[in-house]
Amino acid sequence: MSYQETYARWKSDPEAFWMDAAEAIDWIEKPGRALFAQNAPIYEWFSDAKVNTCWNAVDRHVEAGRGNQIAIIHDSPITHSTKGITYRELRDRVASLAGALRAKGIEKGDRVIIYMPMVPEALEAMLACARLGAIHSVVFGGFAANELAVRIDDAKPKAIIAASCGLEPGRVVHYKPLLDAAIDQAAHKPDFTVIFQREQEVAKLIEGRDFAWHTFQYGVEPAECVPVEGNHPAYILYTSGTTGAPKGVVRPTAGHLVALNWSMKAVYNVEAGDV
Repeated sequence: MSYQETYARWKSDPEAFWMDAAEAIDWIEKPGRALFAQNAPIYEWFSDAKVNTCWNAVDRHVEAGRGNQIAIIHDSPITHSTKGITYRELRDRVASLAGALRAKGIEKGDRVIIYMPMVPEALEAMLACARLGAIHSVVFGGFAANELAVRIDDAKPKAIIAASCGLEPGRVVHYKPLLDAAIDQAAHKPDFTVIFQREQEVAKLIEGRDFAWHTFQYGVEPAECVPVEGNHPAYILYTSGTTGAPKGVVRPTAGHLVALNWSMKAVYNVEAGDV
């Protein structure tokens, strides 16, 4: 279907267009309609549905027999290393981290800040939160302590997941001292932190507050996917703060899932020459 045809189909009946797009999602409870406009101009999408982002991103591919297919390729120009993670490996790793977070009290609706570089473990942290119905907020790794503290005070996370360091050409960025300083500055204090120790720098952990990524997960029961409402927040993404205090943009779960799935399908069709 061409772009013009797709646009014309959407324009003629937006509700039917997005309900059709929603058929590509695995719903726990299917939506009865796409757009909820009764509180306009505050609109909601697929609010009456129940769904889980992690299931749709990971588990359903394993269930469909694609467990041995590569889900993530991490290619680092800094460490000159490349590795792949299959859907089955990803599901098991995410379920383990989610189980450990659950054992420490993280549940649906809790906020978790993720302060990590672009490594596979950052994706695992996002998916583990989604698996539990927790709301994650990614803060750019290496952000100054004050900027991180502002976001801690606004989001009020129950936990922070971070890495010991980040890597840039010619230098190691020390994340843990920045994290410690941010928590000291913030009025809100997280219950605990989880630190992914990288081989380039092993950070000093504060007893009782900080937990190492691997030992944190030792012996826990893997967590299953928790159903959430369509309008349940998936994540909070903060603006830069260059024009004032950073503003947290909340993205609800179902609308995000449907739009992301549809846009990826559209990109695939463009690359295949169908649009």
